[in-house]
Amino acid sequence: MAGAPDWRGPGPAAGERRPHVACQAFPERLAQGKPQQGFLPSFSSNNQSCQLMLLKTLQTNPYVKLLLDAMKHSGCAVNRERHFACEDCSGNVSGGFDASVSQIVLCQNNIRSQAHMNRVVTHELIHAFDHCRAHVDWFTNVRHLACSEVRAANLSGDCSLVNEIFRLHFGLKQHHQTCVRDRAILSILAVRNISKEVAEKAVDDVFESCFNDHEPFGRIPHNKTYAKYAYRDFQNRDRYYSNI
Repeated sequence: MAGAPDWRGPGPAAGERRPHVACQAFPERLAQGKPQQGFLPSFSSNNQSCQLMLLKTLQTNPYVKLLLDAMKHSGCAVNRERHFACEDCSGNVSGGFDASVSQIVLCQNNIRSQAHMNRVVTHELIHAFDHCRAHVDWFTNVRHLACSEVRAANLSGDCSLVNEIFRLHFGLKQHHQTCVRDRAILSILAVRNISKEVAEKAVDDVFESCFNDHEPFGRIPHNKTYAKYAYRDFQNRDRYYSNI
């Protein structure tokens, strides 16, 4: 299915103090009714920088390499030119997953570093993976959205110790769980016109099961070293099943 537009919802998240957002934040994209071509020629320095950082992320980041392999094995192979788009975004958003056309939007005017690009792509690919493997009702079932947001915050490295120290958030008991919950709630509020209480309830209702769903990593990859181990194990698992 490489290059195909029919992956089976969006998900926001938060990255480097800028939230990722879902397709509701891109009404002009929905009005067009078709995906943008992410690698059309552009003279924008932001666009060129975004494309170069994306290429490096796809080629070198262990979180992303594992997710790309998992998408392929799930029947949703990712085509760089079809499934990613570097675009200017309004506000301070970093990116989002546009479920209507199965495309990850990268906000070229707000992503300023390779580390930020790594986190945004990883986070949105987790949403894309959930979109591929499950019948997710992104638009009307806030619990579905909450589950994917919990998984993305948990597995993308967004709540790593380094990132939390950068945010001056550290030293709390069960801090990782607290970070995941808080980031998921913030992400939902970024794209849903609902109260904080409703968002908190949705996250709390699904938190235990979704926090403990570590697919496709098989563990919580707290940093790149853990992600490399997870990628190695994923490859070994795939070789094992291919030889049965």
